[in-house]
Amino acid sequence: MNWRQFLTPVTSVDTDQAKSYLSDKQVDDLTILDVRQPKEYEAGHIPGAVLMPLPELTDLMQRIDRTRPVMVYCASGGRSRMAAQLLSGQGFDHIINVAGGFNAWTGEAAFLGEEKGLALFEGVTSVENALAVAYSLEAGLKDFYDTMAVKIDSDPARQLFHQLSQIEVKHQDRILEQYTALTGKPVTRDTFEARQVPEVLEGGLTTEEYANLLMPAYDTVQEIIELAMSIEAQALDLYLRASEKAQNEAGKKALIQIANEEKAHLAKLGQLMEETLT
Repeated sequence: MNWRQFLTPVTSVDTDQAKSYLSDKQVDDLTILDVRQPKEYEAGHIPGAVLMPLPELTDLMQRIDRTRPVMVYCASGGRSRMAAQLLSGQGFDHIINVAGGFNAWTGEAAFLGEEKGLALFEGVTSVENALAVAYSLEAGLKDFYDTMAVKIDSDPARQLFHQLSQIEVKHQDRILEQYTALTGKPVTRDTFEARQVPEVLEGGLTTEEYANLLMPAYDTVQEIIELAMSIEAQALDLYLRASEKAQNEAGKKALIQIANEEKAHLAKLGQLMEETLT
């Protein structure tokens, strides 16, 4: 038995420190490891987290990139400390345990299982395929915001939905720019709009699924921003999960770039929320 794995000290941070650490990183700078059980993961997890339940960790750890830091969390910090010590004992150099775990997490969360939404990316073997799906998801969210702007009675809320809709147009423009930058070829909107995924928003859920999952009231500006942040968090999670399943490096790179864009969008929405609360 390798007793070192039980004696090796590990670095622990609280959830605020973990949020600060993540905010300074690109999405592919580290691995976020969730060592809870699948049902716990489905109920809510840190966006982009990879699920490896503690009882299965020794069988699955070969999938973890040893060149990147690994941030480990569970529900309250007990299982993640054991996992961190186990990984450290197996030669992983930079392990961070999140004390307090997901129960103390106050950041954005993603929902549902590891495979949710990935069917959208089945057969994605090129940059064009990956970005076409992403473009379609942005279009779906724009349509959702436009629909809500018509249904809502509050003028401030209506204006915010219109603002969010226009932000999605900018996101679509950014995807077209990414395509040209990655492939060296110009592209038109028609190329991507011909491949729309109907009734699916960012994150891989349908409008109805988002409504049932989040049950937002849409009564205040803060609630609308919170809805947008929830969708962006789900999108970040989906793109990271899809990047792990990408069939080539070009598609993986494209999805990681989109995930970093979603992370930046999420941060901007957080700033907007702060402004409304001051």
